[in-house]
Amino acid sequence: MLQSLRGHYADAITSFGHLALLAIAAHSNDSSVWATCLGLIGLISLFAWASNYKRCRAISDTPTSRIASAAQGYVELYGRATMEDGNLLLSPHSMSPCVWFRYTTYEKNGNKWQRIGSGVSDSTIEITDKTGRCFIDPDHAEVISPEKKVTHRSNYRYVEELLRSHAVYALGEFSTIGGANTHLDMKGDVTALLAAWKKNPNELLQRFDLDGNGEVDLKEWELARRAAIREIEKQHREIRAADGVHVMRAPKKSGQPFLLSNLSPQKLRNTYVWWGLAHLTIFFLATIATMWFWQGHHLVELFN
Repeated sequence: MLQSLRGHYADAITSFGHLALLAIAAHSNDSSVWATCLGLIGLISLFAWASNYKRCRAISDTPTSRIASAAQGYVELYGRATMEDGNLLLSPHSMSPCVWFRYTTYEKNGNKWQRIGSGVSDSTIEITDKTGRCFIDPDHAEVISPEKKVTHRSNYRYVEELLRSHAVYALGEFSTIGGANTHLDMKGDVTALLAAWKKNPNELLQRFDLDGNGEVDLKEWELARRAAIREIEKQHREIRAADGVHVMRAPKKSGQPFLLSNLSPQKLRNTYVWWGLAHLTIFFLATIATMWFWQGHHLVELFN
């Protein structure tokens, strides 16, 4: 459960918000204050449930794809992080090897810890499956259930969250640069090749002046154009036959979650299901309690 909490910041924040509102209500004997605080708790939980539901549906509705055959667009991948030395990072404080880290620095001020700094790695994460490899840009990703390390030096505390599991789940915008998906301009490339040939008239005449009259007539120029088309077609086939570079980034479409996790798709989905059920339960309980306190408040006003 603690491992899940580390990645679900929105859920953790709403939990602290609930406690703060309950503390405010507990310091008041006014039933209207209780009703207001409980109403806010219910509203917060409703939004939190909607957020968890959206992520749960995104995971459930997006089948896991193989890297080599994944469609261009919003896809789900599940592979292994490349853990060779050249692809590993070292976290800034504990010097732990990982593929992603986030850290927060606190300074002790009396009996309290004050946050004074934070940072997150921006290096690409390379994952592989049996069919290929993909480079993930973690910028703007929600990283779920990373490992947590806490170190102390003098009056400072450093909290690091690390992603270093071999298994990596990713849900985001997938694209292939180069290879079969390369955008090629046949007409433009043929025009450019013919223009290049024109710059060397001696070679052009040697290749296409079939009647030897010292110039390329319309019929011979048509032969040159067809030769240029064949050459460009060959170049395009070679470009498309080459392996492309697979990349995953934050989705272009707003509202689509960009998730990274060391949990399997099923386990990650279950964490959102349980958080969603918890928030939905809190919403109904808070709604019932709000109605009860409002009724009590109106009854007190009636008898007074």
